[in-house]
Amino acid sequence: MSFMQEIVKQLFHSDVGSNFNNAVLLVFRVLLALELFRVHGIKKFKLQNGQKEQVPNPLHLPDKLNSMIATFSDTVVPFFLILGLSTRLILLPTVAVTAIGYFVVHRKDSDEIRDVPYMYTLSLLLLLFLGAGTYSIDIYLVNAIFH
Repeated sequence: MSFMQEIVKQLFHSDVGSNFNNAVLLVFRVLLALELFRVHGIKKFKLQNGQKEQVPNPLHLPDKLNSMIATFSDTVVPFFLILGLSTRLILLPTVAVTAIGYFVVHRKDSDEIRDVPYMYTLSLLLLLFLGAGTYSIDIYLVNAIFH
């Protein structure tokens, strides 16, 4: 197996040891994605007081880019996460957004406010490291390519 094939396999293959563990990972992944979209994604489309949600920009990125990253993270990523499609790669922008929320945007807020981005960051990091598990499109892609 070539070096590039090994990298692709490591990025997309994920198995947490048993059917039960993989099923739990599927449920965790789906529930987290649904909550992310329901609570944060839908706000990207709603107007409140005639205006769309104001997305914090602590890194001073161009406003359009900042808004695109936040919108992508809260609307597109959850659907990829539910499917288990390109899970480790697709989570990177969302981990960045939630970690910046915790370490920068809410750094001086109370623990009760900081708790939300903290828990999202931890949950997303868990999925980033474990992958989607065997109940995912990722595993089918690996099996189709390497078997």
